[in-house]
Amino acid sequence: MPIFVVLIVFSGVFYLFYKVKFYRTKKSMERQWLSAKSSIALGSFIFFFGINQLFIYRSNVSLIIGAVFIIVGLTSAWAGYRAYKHFLPLAIQEAEES
Repeated sequence: MPIFVVLIVFSGVFYLFYKVKFYRTKKSMERQWLSAKSSIALGSFIFFFGINQLFIYRSNVSLIIGAVFIIVGLTSAWAGYRAYKHFLPLAIQEAEES
């Protein structure tokens, strides 16, 4: 499905974008905040890859691998979202202080 390929590419590009910003910043809370955003992007990359795997191949092995990718992607994105919500006020406070 071409829509999943586009979503995979976009989430991969966002992951690389946030990782580059992570290495370029010096503020600690902003680094944690950007790391959480990159974790969300990587989780969505793995999730969409797992869904794409389910549509492309129809064997039992690919169904199991796709299901594992979907579960891992969702848990990674969820953990990244929780970290994002935690570090956002701290990053804002750090930016206001400097």
